Amino acid sequence: GWLFGRLMACGRRSGDSKRQVILFILCFCVCQSGAETLHYSLPEEMERDSFIANIAKDLGVPLSQLAARKARVVSEGNEQLFRLNQNTGVLTAKESLDREEICPQSDTCKLVFTIFFENPLQLIRGEVEVRDINDNSPVFPEKEMVLKILETASPGSRFPLESAQDKDVGINGLQNYSLGPNPHFSLATGTGKDGVKYVELVLQRQLDREEQGELNLLLTATDGGSPPRSGTAQVRIVVVDANDNIPAFDREVYEVHLAENSPLEQLVVRVAAADPDEGSNGKVHYTFTQTSERSRQLFKLNPTTGEIRVTGNLDFEEAKTHKMVVKATDGGELSAHCKVQVEVLDVNDNAPEIALTSLTASIPEDAPPRTVVALFSVRDRDSGDNGRTECSIDGDLPFSLTPTFDNYYELRTNTALDRETTAEYNITVTAMDWGRTRLSSQKSIFVQISDVNDNPPEFTQEVYTMSVTENNSPMLRIGSMKATDADAGKNAHVNYALVRQEGKEQPEVSVNAENGDIYILRPLDYEKVPAFEVTVRAADGGSPPLSAQAVLRVVVRDENDNAPVLLHPPPDNSAAGELVPRWAPSGYLVTKVVAVDADAGQNAWLSYELAKATEPGLFRVGLHSGEVRTARAVTERDAPRQRLIVLVRDRGQPSRSATATLAVALVDGFSEAHLRVSEEAPVVDPDGPLTLYLIASLACVSALFLATAVAAVVVKVRQARQRETETLPTFPTTATESNAGSLPRSYIYDVCFAAGTVNSEFRFLRPLFPCFPAGLPPGPGEQRSSLCSQDVANLGDEGD
Repeated sequence: GWLFGRLMACGRRSGDSKRQVILFILCFCVCQSGAETLHYSLPEEMERDSFIANIAKDLGVPLSQLAARKARVVSEGNEQLFRLNQNTGVLTAKESLDREEICPQSDTCKLVFTIFFENPLQLIRGEVEVRDINDNSPVFPEKEMVLKILETASPGSRFPLESAQDKDVGINGLQNYSLGPNPHFSLATGTGKDGVKYVELVLQRQLDREEQGELNLLLTATDGGSPPRSGTAQVRIVVVDANDNIPAFDREVYEVHLAENSPLEQLVVRVAAADPDEGSNGKVHYTFTQTSERSRQLFKLNPTTGEIRVTGNLDFEEAKTHKMVVKATDGGELSAHCKVQVEVLDVNDNAPEIALTSLTASIPEDAPPRTVVALFSVRDRDSGDNGRTECSIDGDLPFSLTPTFDNYYELRTNTALDRETTAEYNITVTAMDWGRTRLSSQKSIFVQISDVNDNPPEFTQEVYTMSVTENNSPMLRIGSMKATDADAGKNAHVNYALVRQEGKEQPEVSVNAENGDIYILRPLDYEKVPAFEVTVRAADGGSPPLSAQAVLRVVVRDENDNAPVLLHPPPDNSAAGELVPRWAPSGYLVTKVVAVDADAGQNAWLSYELAKATEPGLFRVGLHSGEVRTARAVTERDAPRQRLIVLVRDRGQPSRSATATLAVALVDGFSEAHLRVSEEAPVVDPDGPLTLYLIASLACVSALFLATAVAAVVVKVRQARQRETETLPTFPTTATESNAGSLPRSYIYDVCFAAGTVNSEFRFLRPLFPCFPAGLPPGPGEQRSSLCSQDVANLGDEGD
């Protein structure tokens, strides 16, 4: 305290508040490291909440630190006898203390307690001595004591009396005896080796039974209290006739060693006293005298045989020795005394006791190793190795025990914890003593691991693929994305959101933030967007939040919402004109109907069929190729002008279709057909000049288109030859006329490639009609010259 005052005075003179704090901390640490056990005293029978000491003042601890460091007091044993006020620092007794009840077998009564401080952990040991007050009077075991004394007893003979018992100790205990006035006896007192006061009657004058056969004396026992207390007993002296031999014990003191777990009725010792007299004067009777009530409860004496047996449960921890006095009385009422001293041997009959002092019920999973979880003490009431204990933890757990002092242990973490692996621990602490037969006890400590946001959400898939049929209804749910988080509570609550990408249009989908359901916002068109991808983020509710991403691929399923579109013949022409020689055999290729469908899959699979014809049996159409060929050889009976309607149908459900109209002229020779058409043209077409202009324009456009197509084919062929990894098929610009149905030389193919597909589409162009001199029909395989464009238009009109 003087050192603390000097240091604080130096700090105040310096005027530096920080230096005062540092000096205070240094002083406090020095005082605590060298402090001894705190000693206090308190009179017994004080009222509850009686003041014992000011702990804060004695330790030099500011009152603010008592509450901040959670100061508390713990008494040794199961019952808590003291209370510490954190606001005032005052240590008080919880209840009125009775020294005789707390320490019945001890002259001094000291109660041990421990003061705990946290942050940092600190333990201070203290003891309170309960001072005795004079609250108990001396009490004799019997209110009346009867002594039978031979009239022949010589003066100076001593006769032991029952000692009074006073529960108080020290000066408040039994101090003196007094005897009422009488002519025969005086009182002698003394203290035995064990410190117990004894009293004896001393015969001063010879007794005469005939003069006085009985005497009544008043024995008073007085303690040394202030004021003194006393107790009395009547001593009745019976004078008996002469019995010249008294019983004699073979030993004055019987010493016995007895284990504390001795069973009931076990023989302790057998005392024996011999009396040489005959008859009733030689018959000995045994009784306890000058023996405490507790010893009388634990042992019984056979009055006839002198056997002392166990009648109660011996406890080494309660009393290590028991002293008894046995009185042997013969038939003539003569008596002798001996002492029996029983030493109780300790047996390992007490298992260690575990008392939990401090416990942190929940610790975060990111707590560093060596974090203190609990503090407990272990106590074994046995002695020696039987009272020596050790502690361990059952199982392979991330915790360890660290002994501190005075049988206190700290439960600490060993390694980093993971709540997702183990959310709670039921730790079993086993305390075992070192006795020959080792006893143990267990204490379960439940520790819960609190969650920390250390796990991001995880999607069940990296890529989710969902499909939707085009022309869907708005806000259509097409599926759900699921992400899980191994954390708990709000750290495991997952929210979903689309990842916006700069420079891209608003996505066609939305995601439910709570459950991850995917919705299509508006109708989709497969022909515009067959598929698209978006990124979905899942974020948890931690702070800071953790997130994960997954790709959502939406595939649009095609619906048959597009009818086939004719490429050849063009749909804007009312009818396409074709020439077929009269000598054309069966299978002769007339033309090819080419159509495409914007749909996909089965909805884009096209089939061709002849819906209507002037002569149905003359022509046939390839189901999948669209090629129009002669079904048989052309005869003279066939009409010179044929009109064909070709139906193009897809395989959708329901299917869609388109029609192409073809006008076919059967001619014997191309020149003859030209002359006939030229002659009949003014009659058929009254608008001759207008038709001529149209045909001329069509011819120019066809020529320009033909040149462009040839140039495109040449360029593509050259590019194909330059590529090493890709080879495209090439086609001749003209085809050789064949009887097997191949195209004549005057027919030209144009190669068209649809974007996004590996299939090639061929557009079949109308022929360039040759013009021959009249009367000179061309033979098979001959080179033909170009036909005038006007003839083509006339032929188309005739077909109509």
